[in-house]
Amino acid sequence: MGESPEGNNDLPGMAESYWVATSPETAFPPLDGAGRADVTVIGGGIAGITTAFLLKRAGLTVALIDAYRIITGATGHTTAKITSLHRLIYTGLIDRFGSGKARQYADANQAAIEAIASLVREYAIPCSFERKPAYTFAESVDDRERVAAEADAAKSLGLSAAFTEEVGLPGETHGAVVLENQAQFHPRNYLLLLAGHLPGEGSYIFEMTRAVDIKEQDGGVTVRTDRGSFHSGYAVLATHYPIYDIPGAYFARMRPSRSYALALRTDEPFPDGMFINAAGPVHSWRSQPAGGGEIAIVTGAAHDTGKVTDTRAHYRSLEAYARSVYPVRAVDYRWSAQDYITADGVPYIGPLAPGHDRVFVATGFGKWGMTNGTAAGMILADLIRGRTNPWAEVFDPARFGGESAPPAGVREALRSAGGTVVAGADRIAREAAAIPPREGKVVEVGGQKVAVYRDGRGTLHTLDPTCMHMACTVAWNNAEESWDCPCHGSRYDARGRVIESPTVKDLVQKEVVRR
Repeated sequence: MGESPEGNNDLPGMAESYWVATSPETAFPPLDGAGRADVTVIGGGIAGITTAFLLKRAGLTVALIDAYRIITGATGHTTAKITSLHRLIYTGLIDRFGSGKARQYADANQAAIEAIASLVREYAIPCSFERKPAYTFAESVDDRERVAAEADAAKSLGLSAAFTEEVGLPGETHGAVVLENQAQFHPRNYLLLLAGHLPGEGSYIFEMTRAVDIKEQDGGVTVRTDRGSFHSGYAVLATHYPIYDIPGAYFARMRPSRSYALALRTDEPFPDGMFINAAGPVHSWRSQPAGGGEIAIVTGAAHDTGKVTDTRAHYRSLEAYARSVYPVRAVDYRWSAQDYITADGVPYIGPLAPGHDRVFVATGFGKWGMTNGTAAGMILADLIRGRTNPWAEVFDPARFGGESAPPAGVREALRSAGGTVVAGADRIAREAAAIPPREGKVVEVGGQKVAVYRDGRGTLHTLDPTCMHMACTVAWNNAEESWDCPCHGSRYDARGRVIESPTVKDLVQKEVVRR
């Protein structure tokens, strides 16, 4: 996620996540052949690493598998707020689920904060962990009543929330919900230390190993990868979006959303706290100790994945917003991130689907992955060990019930992907004449769609734009120079290689010839 290429020099800052840029690289080996452990965890973000760490600490052997390098996906591109105050979530949770389940959500996230704090203390993790108040603030008089209602809802669930008139950010505000004793940290430095405790004593981390399928059997699960297979009693899908999707029909009950972040230097001190607006387009703020002082991190400009081609405009609009709030001296870094939002706003954490009790899932964190991802690790570690968890009910993926088949025609569309466009070269050449270097476009030739990319040397690359997950048509993303699927969030680099699940297969090359 957020794999920004070099170039795009008209955009502010270095195209890299601050967290990735300021932490050590990893070099765990790939899987080579076959192996066995008690549990296989697929996905090396906060949910996967926390799950694996807690299971190993409980005495189980674990294999953690990541398609790239751990903590470089969604977790490596987060805002890294550790808070239970998720904008205006509690009024909605009480309305949809009732106070009992809403309290489970609040308790799980509060427990996650304290679990992180405890691990930071126990292992002396140097991750800039700081306690901070969290604010959800009203930007208009109309939002003030909603903010006050959220404060009441959160208090009714046992959270120490309050309504306050004092919001430290510059500009006009109309009160806020404040929740004290929340936190922020450097997520990669935190998770790198936890991950360092995994290998050994029958446990492993395998990087650069893509899981491509899962086979469920009596008494176990086999995870098939591009480098061999791993057999376990249980498997955990912590891949952001589950790559093994059909049993739970997750494609029908989540939507992918991208948002953007800038790490900037301001000419004014940043207030004590973490901040997010209550309504309208999201704008979120926090600070971070950095070389030479402090940076402010602002995020926002969100949109559904694959629905916007000129994504550079979202960086520019975010910068314009930041400059309207603070005197910005410099933008150091820029990055984007993707997360999934569920139909009811609550993550799916638990068994993949009814009857699939050896495969577990953690997904749909709704951009609050630091607490929800940690809570996921705690819940799954309990469930796999056969223990009751007090919060599992509200997160149960089966709360909507039933299974679903993929949309009609998916298998046929994927079988027909690729091949040759007959008599299309001249048309492609005409269309491509308007495509600048390092840009892409989907064009139609002879009734077939072709994804065309011109590289920095002027060479054209042609692909079938059919997403290899469920046959939607990908769209160009000009800020990250990627092909993004608008249906389920799969992403490919400019030449069609997978960079983000749920897909596990590259786009198919499309040969263009003259008749």
